[in-house]
Amino acid sequence: MLEPIILSLKIASIATIFSFLFGVSLAYLLNKKNIPGKNFWETLLTLPMILPPSVTGYFLLILLGKRGPIGSTLLELFDIKIIFTWYAAVIAACVVSLPLMYQNAKAAFISVDPVYEKAARTLGSSEWKVFWTITFPLAWPGVISGIVLSFCRAVGEFGATLMVAGNIPGKTQTVPTAIYYAVENGDNTEANVLVLIMTVFSFVLILTLNRWLEKRNYMGK
Repeated sequence: MLEPIILSLKIASIATIFSFLFGVSLAYLLNKKNIPGKNFWETLLTLPMILPPSVTGYFLLILLGKRGPIGSTLLELFDIKIIFTWYAAVIAACVVSLPLMYQNAKAAFISVDPVYEKAARTLGSSEWKVFWTITFPLAWPGVISGIVLSFCRAVGEFGATLMVAGNIPGKTQTVPTAIYYAVENGDNTEANVLVLIMTVFSFVLILTLNRWLEKRNYMGK
């Protein structure tokens, strides 16, 4: 029972790092810069959040499979197989959690008053310095919310993960897939324990985030 918990935390942590890097970068570029086709890219980024997980998993299966454009290239050039490995689970978790990171980062960047950024540029600061000293610190609470929500989403990912990584005990079996197969096999004890752990873990994370945001807002008044 411990193996899927450790693997889920490992996968979710790595997926959240990539979601953070891509989500923050894309949110900044699409909402602070004049990028052609902004609506198209935003729609594409949001799709995994509204599509059924099985559909997202199917698309990933097509792309990462040994006959897919990405999977066949990796297999031919580097002899790397993605499907039915924990790497595939990381990719699936990253894809489904990225929209949450993007939406939170987007809202955070939009909320930053451009007056502060313009003042910094007037004083001679480069765009890079403006981002790290003005924009990002002011947007930090929203980014933190995105990180926590993305991590929770990655931990709970099931449908897309099952499609591309399967349920191999000790290799690709995460907590959600372990719960599903425990119920399917009539092992209610294991299912109950894992469900309780997932529920308490997610509740504590969200509660901690809300309390931190409330404390920060109170101190800012």
